[in-house]
Amino acid sequence: MLRSLNAIQGFTLEATDGEIGESKDFFFDDREWMIRYLVADTGKWLPGRLVLLSLESIGKPDWSSHHFPVKLTKDQIERSPGIEIDKPVSLQEESKLVQYYQWPAYWGGIDPLFPAPVGMGAIPAVEDHDVRDRWDTISEEQANPHLRSIDELIGYVIKATDGEIGHVEDCIADDDTWNIRYFVIDTRNWLPGKKVLVAPDWIKTIQWSDQTVEVDMTQEQTKNCPEYDASMPVNRELEVRVYDYFGRPTYWK
Repeated sequence: MLRSLNAIQGFTLEATDGEIGESKDFFFDDREWMIRYLVADTGKWLPGRLVLLSLESIGKPDWSSHHFPVKLTKDQIERSPGIEIDKPVSLQEESKLVQYYQWPAYWGGIDPLFPAPVGMGAIPAVEDHDVRDRWDTISEEQANPHLRSIDELIGYVIKATDGEIGHVEDCIADDDTWNIRYFVIDTRNWLPGKKVLVAPDWIKTIQWSDQTVEVDMTQEQTKNCPEYDASMPVNRELEVRVYDYFGRPTYWK
């Protein structure tokens, strides 16, 4: 099912032996448009600490009670390598997490500097000592250039081919695969009261330094396209209407 990522923030996180905090953010791969990590705010348990949790370690959310089960113990999480979430996550930090938790390496290869992404959990956790030595030589300052924060993306200006049309308000993801399927664009500064869905495939470029997203659509198309209602689920009927309107190939075929 397709879910709003804004709506999932604040879910209680339950380890196998107790509550650890709440969901705060998500990190995604900007090539595959797939969520890679949940950012956990450990709150009263470990004050001031944020923890990255791979989706490999998270169970199916309980949507009615707003709980995420975490398939780790509190001790495992407390002893995990630290990461400064307010800074770009370095390749070395990420690889240390993979080694510590024995998570599958999502980059689809043994070297995070030259990943070959083929989907979440594509290969088993790497055990080779030469590879671990290779990872240990990666500079702490060398950030993973493709690991991005959803929180960072919210508010980015959306530019159509002929002018601005709004800003990113939310992202919609598939809660089975954790692929990001849509940006929710709020047009209120240009076309008051309307929200629209834009698929990642329709993005031409993202200028992270300028906080802008350029999309392959016009202002006129945006005015007349199907409207998104945040109080209603994104179902296949709405998806078909959106894709048919823009005349784009669907992701489910």
